[in-house]
Formats: sequence, structure tokens, C-alpha cells
Amino acid sequence: QVQLVESGGGPVQAGDSLRLSCAFSGGTFTSYCMGWFRQAPGKEREFSAAISWSGSSTYYADSVKGRFTVSRDNAKNTVYLQMNSLKPEDTAVYYCSADPNLSRIVSARTTLIGSWGQGTQVTVSS
Repeated sequence: QVQLVESGGGPVQAGDSLRLSCAFSGGTFTSYCMGWFRQAPGKEREFSAAISWSGSSTYYADSVKGRFTVSRDNAKNTVYLQMNSLKPEDTAVYYCSADPNLSRIVSARTTLIGSWGQGTQVTVSS
């Protein structure tokens, strides 16, 4: 069974950078596309970024494009989300996801995505 463990969240100031990590276990990492979602209080979980199994293709929500970068290290079974120029509206719990089907992640079909991490809180103050 796939397990995902996020780390790297915390409180930061607006304009700061933060890198989230997600450690994958319980399966063959290169069989899975990976995604990052976030959920702010009182809001639905929303797509932020995704990466194909090989890392050759990446996708971003308009709200984070140009500021966030998703990457993966297949030797370490880890996916990363580098977040730069953080804004208060980026405050949310960030979740890592895994699914063999990239379209489920990119189209934010959250009920169909196979695996989720427990989330890590990112708080950006102004």
C-alpha cells in the first residue's frame, strides 16, 4: 500500500521561500505520477502542481505558476514543491498525492486519486 509523508511546512513571511518534500513508500515510485494540492480553511482542496512519472512533464495551477516548481528524485522516491515569493493567500495545508493516472491529478478528480499524504501546514504572514 502506497504511503506518502509530507514535510517542510511551517510559518514564513510573505516573500519567503519554502520547500516541501513528500516521501513515497509501499510501491514502485516510477509507476506513479505525483501531485500537490492545498486546502485553506473553509475551502475545497485545490490542485497546485503535478509531475509525470519521469519528471519530463509538469503542470501548475494559474495561482502558483511562475512561483512554484515541482520536481522529483526517482532515486530517493521523493517529490518536492519549491515555493518562492510566498503570499498570505498561499496559506493552507499542502497535500501530496500519487496516482498512475496523471489526468486524475491534473483535473483535480480528488475522489479518484489513489493515495494521499497527511498534509503539512504552510502559514504565510504579511
